[in-house]
Amino acid sequence: MKRSLLGLGIAFGIAAFSTAAADKPQLGRFGVDLSARDASVKPGDDFNRYASGHWIDTYALKDYETSYGSFNQLRDRAEDQVHGLVDGLAHKPGIAPGSNDQKVRDYYASFMDRATRDAAGIAPLQPVLDRIAAIRSKGDLVAAFANSDLDGSSAPLGLGVSIDRKDPNRYLVSLGVGGLGLPDRDYYLNPDARFAKIREAYVAHIQRMLGFAGVTGADAAQRAQDILALETRLAKPQWERAKLRDRDKTYNVVSFAELQQNYPGFDWSAWLAANQMPKPDRVNVVTPDAVQPVLDVVDATPLPTWQDYLRFHAIDGNADLLSRQIDEASFEFNGKVLSGQKAQRDDWKRAVALVGSGGGLGDAVGELYVARYFKPEAKQAMDQLVENLRAALRQNIETLDWMGEATKAEAYRKLSTFRPKIGYPSKWKDYSSVSISPKDLLGNAIALRKYNRADENRRIGQKTDREEWGMTPQTVNAYYNASFNEIVFPAAILQPPFFDVNADAAVNYGAIGAVIGHEMGHGFDDQGSKSDADGIQRNWWTDEDRARFEQRTKALGAQYDSYCPLDGQCVNGALTMGENLGDLGGISMAYTAYRLSLKGKPAPVIDGLSGDQRFFLAWAQVWKGKYRDESLLTLIKTNPHSPVMYRANGPLRNFDPWYKAFEVKAGEKMYLAPEQRVRIW
Repeated sequence: MKRSLLGLGIAFGIAAFSTAAADKPQLGRFGVDLSARDASVKPGDDFNRYASGHWIDTYALKDYETSYGSFNQLRDRAEDQVHGLVDGLAHKPGIAPGSNDQKVRDYYASFMDRATRDAAGIAPLQPVLDRIAAIRSKGDLVAAFANSDLDGSSAPLGLGVSIDRKDPNRYLVSLGVGGLGLPDRDYYLNPDARFAKIREAYVAHIQRMLGFAGVTGADAAQRAQDILALETRLAKPQWERAKLRDRDKTYNVVSFAELQQNYPGFDWSAWLAANQMPKPDRVNVVTPDAVQPVLDVVDATPLPTWQDYLRFHAIDGNADLLSRQIDEASFEFNGKVLSGQKAQRDDWKRAVALVGSGGGLGDAVGELYVARYFKPEAKQAMDQLVENLRAALRQNIETLDWMGEATKAEAYRKLSTFRPKIGYPSKWKDYSSVSISPKDLLGNAIALRKYNRADENRRIGQKTDREEWGMTPQTVNAYYNASFNEIVFPAAILQPPFFDVNADAAVNYGAIGAVIGHEMGHGFDDQGSKSDADGIQRNWWTDEDRARFEQRTKALGAQYDSYCPLDGQCVNGALTMGENLGDLGGISMAYTAYRLSLKGKPAPVIDGLSGDQRFFLAWAQVWKGKYRDESLLTLIKTNPHSPVMYRANGPLRNFDPWYKAFEVKAGEKMYLAPEQRVRIW
């Protein structure tokens, strides 16, 4: 199982604000690109196509794109901005050795130096492959599992550090199972021909990658089949992703001594020693009934098969850091088969993503990004919008007819303690212990893996750091962290089409306002609502109110279950429930805030569109996008977010003001009778 650092929250994505435009907005006359519309489509039949159909029909995905939309447009802009900053360091005089500038410059250079990488071939990975070849006992295997994160490989189980959901002032070590090379357990277990074809390609891919480690000959194909069989056995006991969302089921804390007693067939102390993790007093066993079956697979599988498994994942997991030959061989499956890509992204794009990631030198790049691109007026506008949305949600809660006063009182307290973080963290990571070379890409990556492991392990026994961020400032996204009851908006998201201080107010509320509402909504979704104002996971609802809430969420889930973007492959309403609730609540809160901002005055009509119509067009503009089928399949099997067309349309079907704004009538395809509309927040 690959380690995750903090698991801080639920991500989303964002948008814009203003009440009067001093300068021209970047999109159209008021902040919406009306040329994207397909006016031949009735809004009530398919609002997504009405708002973006012309763009959907005419935009051709680039060979390296698996999907594209408004988020990608902004990510492209942020990527170009970061590229300019990083590339500029190559020509900056007087960069001090050991400085962040030197490390960013040289890490980027080491990726771009294809000549050195191609000449080295598999050699940079040879120390890892030699350690795998030296495995002679189960003790050696346990150590290999513990170090799989440093090796860029994989393991069937692992320990990571997160926040204790029932005591947010403490960190908690959690035990999870994993070790799969395909995106989800369903890829191994589903008999559908679509998945059978992927499994066949996966075996060929495994054999090809093992060839770089010298695994050839008559038995090479069988050894690849053995790895697929091993991973299939690992997949069977693992929980479905929808079940993994349930916070009540995934909090199972035992003492370390109890962990050893409950699962005696694995040397946990040796794992800790190899991982350099201090001994924890408590461990959360995320999926307790899956651990022993996975340990049984560990015991039943011959060491040579585990060695092949580790070899394959080490090569595949590091392929993008090695020679072009190995990189392209990995792409043939991971890019083309799984995602539908026709070509790799440009090297500079991949280098920017690597260097600026949270696992790379993300904070060092973030400092450069904020200094150049983050505007104080963006933070001021966001501060105002957050408070407007807070007031709107309180008003919405006050009018709920399904929630009693006792639960409302707790909801008000939680709402009042939402903490917004906007732009960038108050302190940056210290990379002074990391050495970066312009000629050793894999060595650089391993050095940063060691840094991140130590950064995670040092938390054990310490008080949680509430100033830390789970995303870098140059990330186009946002998240809600239930344990700290905080909503976080990185700097890069605060640009058009998501954030434009010169756009019409209706547009900004329909875009960034709905996103802020979405993140606030996560505090009250089916799982976020299990934590209170202090971030403590506990039931603060009356039984009657919780039952009424779950009745409504069940109805919403049934709606999304009926959305099938591919033949025989439908959205999982349970897996996507939190995000769907966030979308529905977000647009409701944003609309209330927009109406409050008008102070009883009528909104102006612009280009023949009322304020409400502009609000909903801005919402749909955020979700403009298209996919390759392979990418769409992976999304609906693994991602807690619904495909963008359903994010655009799904909430609107349940929202009365949309019906009024576009005069949607019975008989139109999106129409739901009033009694069928789900109203929650």
